[in-house]
Amino acid sequence: MPNPREVLELIERMRCISNDGERRALVDRLGAVDRPTVLSFLNAHGLNVCMGSDEALAAFAASDVLLRDGIGLQAVLPVLGMPAGLNMNGTDFIPLLLKSLTPRAIAIYGTATPWLDRARVLLEEATPHRYADLQHGFHPVEHYIAQARATRPDVILLAMGMPKQEQVAAELKRALDHPVLIVNGGAIVDFLAGRFKRAPEAVQRSGMEWAFRLAQEPRRLFRRYCIGAFGFAWSTLRLRRAASLRTRETGAAAPDPTRIAPSPIRRSPIQKEL
Repeated sequence: MPNPREVLELIERMRCISNDGERRALVDRLGAVDRPTVLSFLNAHGLNVCMGSDEALAAFAASDVLLRDGIGLQAVLPVLGMPAGLNMNGTDFIPLLLKSLTPRAIAIYGTATPWLDRARVLLEEATPHRYADLQHGFHPVEHYIAQARATRPDVILLAMGMPKQEQVAAELKRALDHPVLIVNGGAIVDFLAGRFKRAPEAVQRSGMEWAFRLAQEPRRLFRRYCIGAFGFAWSTLRLRRAASLRTRETGAAAPDPTRIAPSPIRRSPIQKEL
């Protein structure tokens, strides 16, 4: 079981996204990676998973860029003395990123047919890329490694759900030897393919998109959103206590989350634009 301080350190690594300029800078840097680079999104469910699993925490910690997703962490970060920034959910940012990149060879690993094929048709119409390799999300990780070594895509979009996709991303990062951006996309392919509907804009702005999703998938998401809410509240209390104890022990303020950390990709804010 992870120590809350370890999870706190993961949260402190998140990029606080705050303006258009930093958004453009981040997109540019993501489009010019020179090694296997993992982009991930941390939300309330991901935080719960990390609090309960050393393997999941290690997988998230292997991310090179970690962005805040959802209102849960928006509420928690100020409690921990950190700025929340903008909501960087992958469902909005990933399509924006794909539209902004110059033409690439892209592989999609995750979900299943017919959603993979439907998403490819939509993406080929909306973006300039070649979607060269589609694989469903139920293979062993060795299969994805072999595929990526054989096809050498510029971008790999994973759509497997947490924490499997983060674990697969970490293994791909270790195994590949060419520049590739590995994006943990969750349900992005299912949304693009029309398997699930996005909430109306007004619902998204109100922070109630989770309830809209719950209504569409009550059996799968009840535990995540309803039971998980109690776990998230408990996790928040443990993280706050860990932050307070660390401050008292060191006799210094907690690390400044706005500081630019050394990284191939600058700490940057992103604004929702869809």
